[in-house]
Amino acid sequence: MTGLDYPLYPIFAFLGFVVVLVPLPWHLQAWNSGTCYYMIWTALSCLNQFINSIVWHNNAINWAPIWCDISIRIMLGASVGIPAASLCINRRLYNIAKVHAAALTDEAKRRAILIDTLICVLFPMIVVALQYVVQGHRFDIYEDVGCYPFIYNTLPAFFLSDSWPIIIGLVSSVYCGAPLLGGLLSAFLLPTGLSLKAFYLRRAQFTQFMASNKSLSTSRYFRLMALAVTEILCTIPLASFMIWLNSAAQPVQPWVSWEYVHYDFSRVVQYPSVLWTANYLVVIAVQLTRWFVVICAFVFFVFFGFAAEARKNYGIAFWWVAKIFGFHPAKPQQRMNSNEFNRAPRAPAVLPSAGSLPVYVVKERKRNSSLVLSWEHLLDEKKAAPV
Repeated sequence: MTGLDYPLYPIFAFLGFVVVLVPLPWHLQAWNSGTCYYMIWTALSCLNQFINSIVWHNNAINWAPIWCDISIRIMLGASVGIPAASLCINRRLYNIAKVHAAALTDEAKRRAILIDTLICVLFPMIVVALQYVVQGHRFDIYEDVGCYPFIYNTLPAFFLSDSWPIIIGLVSSVYCGAPLLGGLLSAFLLPTGLSLKAFYLRRAQFTQFMASNKSLSTSRYFRLMALAVTEILCTIPLASFMIWLNSAAQPVQPWVSWEYVHYDFSRVVQYPSVLWTANYLVVIAVQLTRWFVVICAFVFFVFFGFAAEARKNYGIAFWWVAKIFGFHPAKPQQRMNSNEFNRAPRAPAVLPSAGSLPVYVVKERKRNSSLVLSWEHLLDEKKAAPV
């Protein structure tokens, strides 16, 4: 491995672990379970690769066998968990586009979270458990890479391990493309007037749903759609390429028996970098596996790390830390425009409001002019009289 790979990859892996978790709090508040599972799986994968790249830099010694047992299962689970989370995102966007529920109840939200949990947590755990069928020995250790799972390259491994990302990606593409396909079919099969009317009615329903939904804005909806489409466009081609790469790097072996595949299962194979880097196909497979999770983290951050709610929470977090050191945000001061000095004073406006007290104006009655003149004449006579 080149010297650039060591300082570069751990830095990016740790940054990926941090940045992908930045939008997690407000997605938890919005009950976006599929998005949250995407962040959790990606963050776990980045942290896992970061630790491995630090511990096994310039060595292939079996320092922590228990950690490697956990590490390889995180890698196997994330290879299914990240596409599964993308599937849940596409499924939610499809339901929103169909406007099935304009106002979800708490029970419906809990049911949606339960379904997402089964897809994003239980299903990857089942897939990880099935890996034992084709796991030839405990694990491998690659110098400068760390712990790595060993899957016996045989035909059952294709069905139990390699094909799941492709299957999940195809299901996601159905959810992602169904609204667009339905719109195209309606445009070709229905008269133009009915198509426009149907689109207008659906658009009005969608706008009404987005206005009534406080947890999902239109901007966030399209950002989720862009993330899901990007995930689909990357998952299926990369998973297909990895299947070809594995078969090219290591020829497919026949399945002999359970005992043959799991013979001496507890052994750990250690590869110095001078050995495993000699096969360029193995280098491509290992590096794609490492960097793909880091790319997922930064792609997610690009879509959600610069949104309005993200910038707002950045400011809150910054001043929360700044207050510890005695800094406080400046209070906004009201500035008077120069035109306001030349403006004539306005009479106070009376705002009509229900239940407000009536305003009484005291009026003076006009005094009789004859009475005033007689009273003043009497005062003059008193002043002129001698004392």
